Amino acid sequence: MNSSIIRVVLGHVLKIEAAFMLLPCLIAVIYGEEEGFVYLAVAGGCAVIGTLMTQIKKPKDSSLYLKEGCVATALSWIFLSAFGALPFWITGEIASYEDSLFETISGFTTTGATILLDVEALSHTSLFWRSFTHWLGGMGVLVFLLAIIPLSGGSNINLMRAESPGPSVGKLVPKIKSSARILYVIYFFMTVLEILLLLCGGMNPFHAVTLSMGTAGTGGFGVLNSSIADYSAYCQWVITVFMILFGVNFNAFYFIMLGKIKKFFSVEEVRWYLGIIASAIALITINIYGTYTSIWETLRHVSFQVASVITTTGYSTADFNTWPMFSKVMLVSLMFVGACAGSTGGGIKVSRIVIMLKTVKKELNNYIHPKSIKKIMFEEKAVEHEVLRAINVYFITFVALYAASFIIVSLENYDFTTTFTSVVATMNNIGPGLEMVGPSGNFAFWNPISKLVFMVDMLAGRLELFPLLILFSPKVLKDLLFSNFIKRRS
Repeated sequence: MNSSIIRVVLGHVLKIEAAFMLLPCLIAVIYGEEEGFVYLAVAGGCAVIGTLMTQIKKPKDSSLYLKEGCVATALSWIFLSAFGALPFWITGEIASYEDSLFETISGFTTTGATILLDVEALSHTSLFWRSFTHWLGGMGVLVFLLAIIPLSGGSNINLMRAESPGPSVGKLVPKIKSSARILYVIYFFMTVLEILLLLCGGMNPFHAVTLSMGTAGTGGFGVLNSSIADYSAYCQWVITVFMILFGVNFNAFYFIMLGKIKKFFSVEEVRWYLGIIASAIALITINIYGTYTSIWETLRHVSFQVASVITTTGYSTADFNTWPMFSKVMLVSLMFVGACAGSTGGGIKVSRIVIMLKTVKKELNNYIHPKSIKKIMFEEKAVEHEVLRAINVYFITFVALYAASFIIVSLENYDFTTTFTSVVATMNNIGPGLEMVGPSGNFAFWNPISKLVFMVDMLAGRLELFPLLILFSPKVLKDLLFSNFIKRRS
């Protein structure tokens, strides 16, 4: 285990967090809030620690193999959350460090599950930082790191593979640094565009910025206790459209940059994704017809909630916990499906679902025609056996982790729906579930052990399970903790 390069990556991550933590300080100056001093002090501490970690001893080998990439990614997200939680706790706006850590992990993983009973009681400074964690976590801090810092070695794609969602990760252009920059240019441009459109609808500038960051990261932290319900129909439609857009594979947006509009719509995963959204909206609209005063109001609320759930954003304009059972089952199903691979959304991902469905179809065909030889095609390419194996292992691991989490939190003896959807909402990075953790509820009532389980689930879900789970491997722990000592002894 090359622990030296992992230390350097962690140091760079802390320095990036320190730089970004200066943004809440600017908000504190604008609104005249004393909380800015706390953010400034924590930023200074992160900068000092990060600098020491990168400068103490230069690594002899700068190569990042897949194992080091996974460990560096998992530890980076843990470090980000551990230090990012300090301002909430030190200012006293969140009473305990445990709850501060839960809120911060929920932010960086773009989950949006909260322990706050009154969001509006937070300062503008903390509200901004809370939403900004969504924006930074949406595209990924290590993708940002690769975009601005020249890490040597050609194996840096292992960092992107460990952090980016989906069954496989490729480069847009030959250089990883250039690919990372393109992704962030698209991400930043779309965020700014949403801010401008919300401002055109008369939204408060602070709200427009924070909600756009939450939409971009498909996170769902709002600045009002009512989430998005109190905003105009125009603003709700704008957020609906952008939630859907941010759930699209960003590689597809690259085709638009190149002027290849037709190729964008020819992407198979995008067609499935949009088809699932349209079908869900139609079915739920029919199911709840008559609940609202007009068909257009019904369509607006349904479109918003379907977009919010499938992209794992978690905003709400209505309490879907009161909708008929069929509609709630549809929404819970969408929680598992999730957005496209390579987007900022969570969930299992549309590409995995489609490939698994095609695998089932192939197996059924083999029963009917035992001698037939057919390959599974996706995006006009044959799916490699290694990708199929990885997807199968992912599903098995997902079910195993879900079952373990569900069993542990069930010891609190809350109702089945609350317990079931709490794990679904955190592991798929959704935010709200049903019943006690529905759109009008929160996660404050869970005990510390259950909250720890949810925190692990949020991190595992955002990092596609394995980069986090690898930390629990005895071999990796041994290499990480004792590799330098063993090298010195030898």
